[in-house]
Amino acid sequence: MSVITVGTMAFDAIETPFGKVEKIVGGSGTYVAYAASNFVKPVQQISIVGYDFPTAEMEELKGRGVELEGVEIVSGKKSFFCSGKYHIDMNTRDTLVTDLNVLADFNPVVPESYQGAEFLMLGNLMPKLQMSVIDQLRVRPKLIVMDTMNFWMETALDELKAVLQKVDVLLVNDGEARQLSGEFSLVKAARTILKMGPRFLIIKKGEHGALLFHDDHVFFAPALPLEDVFDPTGAGDTFAGGFIGHLAKTRDISFENMKTAIIVGSALASFCVEKFGPQRMKEINKDDIAARLSEFVQLVNFDIDLV
Repeated sequence: MSVITVGTMAFDAIETPFGKVEKIVGGSGTYVAYAASNFVKPVQQISIVGYDFPTAEMEELKGRGVELEGVEIVSGKKSFFCSGKYHIDMNTRDTLVTDLNVLADFNPVVPESYQGAEFLMLGNLMPKLQMSVIDQLRVRPKLIVMDTMNFWMETALDELKAVLQKVDVLLVNDGEARQLSGEFSLVKAARTILKMGPRFLIIKKGEHGALLFHDDHVFFAPALPLEDVFDPTGAGDTFAGGFIGHLAKTRDISFENMKTAIIVGSALASFCVEKFGPQRMKEINKDDIAARLSEFVQLVNFDIDLV
């Protein structure tokens, strides 16, 4: 069993009410790979980096079972860079700088050794690049999960809708769900989006948890209340990595198992926000994850006497 992940490997500059870093490794592909590698190996990465991306980071990923044959290294250009500043509620962010650099010329290529992967995680990228990866796979994966954002809804809506017809699970936040559907009610928004192609929809609500929709079924997963939240930048991507990692490990893509996968993803995301960048993801082990999952179980467990 293997998972192909497609996403950015980049640098971030981040400022929050609790601190600031000028340059730290980030990118959707990086966070997904760190999270998913806790559950499944190999994680087969497809991305692009410049000459400045740290060799040590690549070796760290390799040591965790992440294959990098699909990562293009461009010797003459810098890696993708993004700078952002979070407000006091940590849910809203101002993007200050976006330097595409190597990402402007990204043409993802699926290596021969990646063919036959059962699971595909399409990180937040241009829809035409997501479609390119799908088209290159000779055998359709058992499950295709896709993340996207409001920018693509504004600039590449037709291409985005074409990809939606090819995927099984869509990940968006509540604002993006409303924008894509034109509906304010998240239940109505989900119904509209599911008609666009995906069989499952996950609506992320940050510190307020996540919703899973499938046909007429709805499941709500809470977020763990945390004392310290330093950096939410990679939380959504870490959630996605934990989600698909659990599904790939169990090879069970039923609605019931997706409920568990959402809790697993939420647990991984709760670690990610505790430090800047992916640093916390490098520190945790299986015992830490099991303990955090137990906290989630206690969060939603209750006894009630029915009258």
